[in-house]
Amino acid sequence: MKARLMNGGEIDLKQDTIDALRMRLRGALLMPGDSSYEESRTVWNAMIDKKPALVVRCLGVADVIACVQFAREHNLLLCIKGGGHNIAGLATANGALMLDMSLMRGVWVDKQRMVAHAQAGCLLGDVDRETQVHRLATVLGFISLTGIAGLTLGGGFGYLTRRWGWTSDNVIGMDVVTADARLVHASSDENADLFWGLRGGGGNFGVVTGIEYVLYPVGPEIVGGIVAWPASEAPGVLALYRTLAEKAPPELTLVAFMRPAPPAPWLPKEMHGKPIVAILACHSGNPEEGEKIVAPIKAFGTPIGDILVRRPYAQMQTLLDATQPKGRRYYWKSEYLSRIEPELCEKVIEHAAKIQSPYSAVILFQIEGTLNTLEDDHSPVGNRDARYVLNIAGSWEQADQDRSNIQWARNAWHDMKSFSTGGAYINFMTEDESPERIKAALGKGLERLATVKTKWDPENVFRTNRNIKPA
Repeated sequence: MKARLMNGGEIDLKQDTIDALRMRLRGALLMPGDSSYEESRTVWNAMIDKKPALVVRCLGVADVIACVQFAREHNLLLCIKGGGHNIAGLATANGALMLDMSLMRGVWVDKQRMVAHAQAGCLLGDVDRETQVHRLATVLGFISLTGIAGLTLGGGFGYLTRRWGWTSDNVIGMDVVTADARLVHASSDENADLFWGLRGGGGNFGVVTGIEYVLYPVGPEIVGGIVAWPASEAPGVLALYRTLAEKAPPELTLVAFMRPAPPAPWLPKEMHGKPIVAILACHSGNPEEGEKIVAPIKAFGTPIGDILVRRPYAQMQTLLDATQPKGRRYYWKSEYLSRIEPELCEKVIEHAAKIQSPYSAVILFQIEGTLNTLEDDHSPVGNRDARYVLNIAGSWEQADQDRSNIQWARNAWHDMKSFSTGGAYINFMTEDESPERIKAALGKGLERLATVKTKWDPENVFRTNRNIKPA
């Protein structure tokens, strides 16, 4: 069995060596040809097609420790898969030892402390499901099939960000297996430097096995959903979006997007595949107040579809899942914005009209609020001047369509990046991003992150990520 070394070379792992690792594990050890290998090694973005030499389906922290020890003993490249939802495919690497955390999905809610402890293999939907039993929630993303670990370690934003900040701002502790195979706890009181680095520095410092989130009263019923219009109404709809977003209370998050209409049952069949503009709203406060606040959206123009209604918060968290299925090809370009300018709206309309695939979209997501009130060095996520996210989201099915779809995304990005704050969201960055783009995401925090890396992973064991080299 050929495996890849940390230095890029190869080693031939003998069967007795592999068997020795298997004996140290509770979870399954998979190799190419095993029945569950393909399921474990594949990730959400079908453009990423890498083949680890070994996959361990970890069932607990002891399995993680054994794998890190084994990788150190044999100088093997390590990669870590949680939800496998990262667009750049950071969860996988050719010839590596992959730690598949996807079976570690326990969630424990402490209602008195208003804290949830979630294992690192959890998807967002796992956490929402358990916390909503108590009418509580934490700040997570907006696709329920995303893994919590990658989301949180890269910052994370969603419908509750305006009220409570980045996902990483709402973490109070993490359990981590370090490069020397020790289990440590990181919080503001314990290993505070590591805790700082984990809240935005990605998987550079260890294998996170558990995360503690602060919880807030949310739901079970909120006001949320989408109103859609034909693209011909885009100038008016985007102007409405700008106006409403500027005065929206923190309980309301607004998203505007343009794309070809999906074959959704709430849209007329004759509109399927035709260009539309839409506003997605989520009001997570009092439903009666929410209905009043979103009324101008529902009353505007001549909508072709309206599912902006009272609904369970957990259902709202799944509303966009069908737009992001595993197995499509994805290529995104993204920027942070300080405002939505009329000239930007014109560019959105222009480039949405050039979309190459029925699944692609240009999206404006509102995040302004609590994150802007914290100091830039509160965490490595930084970008505390960001108030919106622009995402040029390419999505298609066939490999022979790669060139046209990637070119569309790049052209749109080049034409709109002048509106950026200069910052960018690291979790939306594709495999081909330059070091300059990583700097745009992490900014002044990079030097401090390198210091944390030097202390906790001086040999750069954890390198299949947006790598921060030891100082």
